[in-house]
This record gives sequence, C-alpha cells and structure tokens, in this order.
Amino acid sequence: MSVAPDDGVDFEPGPLNRSATFYVAGHRGTVGSAIMRRLATEGFTSVVGASSADLDLTDRDAVFAYFARTKPRYVALAAAKVGGILANTTCPVDFLTQNVQIQANVMDAAVEHRVERLVFVGSASIYPRLADPPISEDALMTGPLEPTNSAYAIAKLAGVMHVQAVRRQYELPWISAIPTNLYGPNDNFSPQGSHVLPALIRRYHKAAASGLDTVTNWGTGSPRREFLHVDDLAAAVLYMLEQYDGPQQLNVGTGTDVTIRELAETIAGIAGYDGATEWDTSKPDGTPQKLLDTSKLSKAGWAASISLEDGLRSTYAWYREHLDSLRE
Repeated sequence: MSVAPDDGVDFEPGPLNRSATFYVAGHRGTVGSAIMRRLATEGFTSVVGASSADLDLTDRDAVFAYFARTKPRYVALAAAKVGGILANTTCPVDFLTQNVQIQANVMDAAVEHRVERLVFVGSASIYPRLADPPISEDALMTGPLEPTNSAYAIAKLAGVMHVQAVRRQYELPWISAIPTNLYGPNDNFSPQGSHVLPALIRRYHKAAASGLDTVTNWGTGSPRREFLHVDDLAAAVLYMLEQYDGPQQLNVGTGTDVTIRELAETIAGIAGYDGATEWDTSKPDGTPQKLLDTSKLSKAGWAASISLEDGLRSTYAWYREHLDSLRE
C-alpha cells in the first residue's frame, strides 16, 4: 500500500533494486546491524558501510568524499549517539551536537548525489513528554519534551524536519521511521551508556552469577514502556522503503507496553535470578508512559512479529554468548 504525499513529490513506491548500492550509516550499531542482516536476507548484493574508525560522520568533508566514492542509490541513516537517562543528563551537548552533525552531513551529501530513497531512523523521544498514549504521528510538537533527554530529542526532531525540507526543496522521496524503545543483538550493555532493557539484562545476569540477594533499580518501576526488537524494526524499514511515501514520519512499534517493574521481573526470571528487587525512588522515572500509535503503518500492511518474551530470551542468549566482546 502506498500513501500519496502532499508536498509535491511525485513518486510511486515499489521494490528496490537488489543490486544497487545501499549505504547503511551506523552499520555496526544495534539498528544498523539489524538492517544489514535484513538486507542480506532479502538478497541485496551491494550493501556498504564504514566503521567510525574508517569514517567519522561528524567530519563533513569525509562524508561527502565517501558518497562520491560509493555513489549509493539508497541510504538508511541509522547512525546516532545514543544512551540512557544517565548519559543524556550528563552530556546533553554531546547528544545534541554530534547527532545534528551526523544527520546534516549524511543528508546533505545524499542530496548532492541525489540519493533516490533515504530513510531516517528517528526516536520516539521527539514526541511530547505528556502526549496522550498511544501517541500518534500528529502529536509532534504539541507540547514540552521529556527533560531528561530533550537535547537528544531536539536532534532527532531536526532529522525529521530535515527529511521534510528535502522533500519540499529537492522533491526527493525520503521518509522517516520513528521506532519505539529498541533492543536486541549489538545493543549497548555498559553501565554508563545503556538504556533500561539492556541495563536490566546486565544487572540481573551479574546478580545471578554472583549470588546477590538484592538488585536495586532506578525509579519506581511504574512507568510503562513499549519495546520493539531491532529485527522487527529492520523489517519495517525495508517495508516502508518499498511500500510507503509521504512527508509525515511513521511510528514503528508493537502496540503494547509493560511497566518497568514487569519488565524487570521477566528479565530476572530469564536470567535465573531469584533474589529480591528494590527500587531507588530518588532516581528519575522519565516519561510516565511511552506507547506509540502504529495504526498508520498497520494499515499500510506491516506488523511486528517478535513477541517480547521471545525477543528477551534471544537477546539474553546473545548477551551471554558475547560477554567477552560487549561494548563497555
């Protein structure tokens, strides 16, 4: 199902050329690596990426030179500086400037080389803190952002606006995907940089392995969160590129949420931890509830297929298999 744009872009979505060059920015990250796996499964034969050691995406000249060499026809912009509440509240300038630089450099280079299709992977943090759940795409810029990650949210909001501006000025059929909270292989499990789900996996695994009697988590455990496996997001990204066109960002999620307390209990069980869990209520909870309205993508014919229980079990298994090489 294609959705007609309302910004003058004349484009009909359809199957992508499997032999054309497809650049995945951030191909070693959680999202980018999932997109790489999906493209390989779908038969794409010319997928390229560059590690941060080989290409600094905040270096504008280097990014433009990379595009001149590789000449991609398609781009998935999944590169970003990400982190949990602690990292966001400690280093907001880094999250704002680095993400804006990455997005502007990649998209400006893509414009110069007239990349046919680009999908920008944003974040649900762009929506107001107290937007009524489930949060629809129309809630954008209707209220204040969550203070604990507002700098990151502003950067991601700039990315969505950049895509819309390119559509208006250059009439290129680019799109934005807004996923809910993500998890899966290649996630960041470090104490300083992880989001809530990988942080809980690490914490309960170590507690079970060490025989601890008590685990202490941040906040009250009452906030509700929706979680999407990155392999589902990767499937949605390709589906959108082939089935959707329009200026408005599309939400990607499961349509269901759980409390952080429920999530912790499930992960504790999977990790084999049978001790007590305490909650440090002096620490912030963040947004009370973050559940996306995914009806527009659902009407376009796509739905998530990995249950939270199955996704948590496979992610924990991946974590245990890669303990010696995890990002710290």
